Amino acid sequence: MLALQALAWLAGDEDRLAGFLAASGIAPGSLRDLAGDGEVLGAVLDHLLLDDQWVIAFCDQHGLPYSAPLTARAALPGGIATHWT
Repeated sequence: MLALQALAWLAGDEDRLAGFLAASGIAPGSLRDLAGDGEVLGAVLDHLLLDDQWVIAFCDQHGLPYSAPLTARAALPGGIATHWT
């Protein structure tokens, strides 16, 4: 559910949405059909997590702790945290 909220948040700003679409390679017309796909939702959260200011703005708008997007990302396909040490 949080990833869908993040998608709606990205879609609320043309520049953020354009950046996500460019990075993901998803065609604008396909996004609605792919919105329920776990890998796409993971990509949405990956994109959100690229910028701390986006995380803060998104979480503040939705009354969420700042750790919520990362926690949600871990629950989606490909979301297992990488340990670099």
